[in-house]
Amino acid sequence: MTKYNELQVNSHKSRKRVGRGISAGGGKTAGRGTKGQNARTGKKLRAMFQGGQNGIVSAVPKARGFKSLRAPAQVVYSDRLNGLKGEVDNFALYEADLIMTPFYTVKVISRGELTAKITLKTQGASKSVIAALEKAGGSFEKVAAPLQKSAKEAEAEDEAK
Repeated sequence: MTKYNELQVNSHKSRKRVGRGISAGGGKTAGRGTKGQNARTGKKLRAMFQGGQNGIVSAVPKARGFKSLRAPAQVVYSDRLNGLKGEVDNFALYEADLIMTPFYTVKVISRGELTAKITLKTQGASKSVIAALEKAGGSFEKVAAPLQKSAKEAEAEDEAK
């Protein structure tokens, strides 16, 4: 009895060549059965086609409304900024594990008390956060989200160093 770890598995199985004669094993009707719409050449039907009746197509409602393709902004709460110092941008927030990636839009929203004197450089901040920053002696500057470098650009930059 063979075990799973001893099976001889072929990762690429060559496709079956049909319509090449009786001895080839896929001759005459070439696996299409006999007669009917499915046996004909040029038979291309839609995925939802049910022989002319509407069936499932009319049963499924149309998708209405609008779905935005823009990724939602990553949210950072202002009380999480208290441990940071100096200039805080997307990369500083990423290194502090406050956001998932530095290359998406970041918005800072007010929660708790903000006491850190920092210069915040992100894509957005609520009015109450900006007021709290200025009260603590810091400032806010709206900047564009940094673009991610391609592998080629990063490689060229490494070679330049």
